[in-house]
Amino acid sequence: MDERAEIVPARVSGLSDAEVVARVRRGETALFEVIMRRYNQRLYRAARAILRDDGEAEDVLQEAYVRAFTHLDQFAGRAAFGTWLTRIAVHEALARARRRGLFQRLGDEGADGDDMRAFRSAADVEKQVADHELGRLLETAITALPDPFRAVFVLREVEEMSTAETAAVLDIREETVKTRLHRARALLRRALYAGTRGAVNEVFQFGAVRCDRVVAAVLGKIGRITVP
Repeated sequence: MDERAEIVPARVSGLSDAEVVARVRRGETALFEVIMRRYNQRLYRAARAILRDDGEAEDVLQEAYVRAFTHLDQFAGRAAFGTWLTRIAVHEALARARRRGLFQRLGDEGADGDDMRAFRSAADVEKQVADHELGRLLETAITALPDPFRAVFVLREVEEMSTAETAAVLDIREETVKTRLHRARALLRRALYAGTRGAVNEVFQFGAVRCDRVVAAVLGKIGRITVP
């Protein structure tokens, strides 16, 4: 396979997730590229928010796609395909983070309180503020959020997933999602969030080179797997 994956043809890029999945299950394995290019950014951001490491987040994407491909027959359609896929990636990222002792518990209890002290002071962040580095500074501020708040913020604000989708992905209540999003916004506002709303969609970008690399790697792996 070429180092750079083939770009998805226009004739199939407009297919719905359900249509792509159906055709992949009928044997058109290469069409799985449509799914990957559609969700690479979301899954990368979700994994990156948990692991705080670009390379590991990229590894999570590959693992999540291979797992999703090998379990397509288990997708019941009760939730959107994107939510199901994101859930797989988040669970893989959490498993890696827990093995490394990195991530705090994401359940409904015991995630608040003293965690607020984990966020560095507004003064420390403000010293770094410069307009031309806004995107990078915002990434730094988001990364400094306590783990449960950061995961919710990235999925809700950066990826613009709904409250219900975020709750389903993280296995928490919708009310918990709303509370943590509110707390995350407050923390960021103290530091540098005021006036940066236009830049939030630019953080944790999944560039073209990385996108091609993940697509090529996954296609190489699933090409040897029987479609479920």
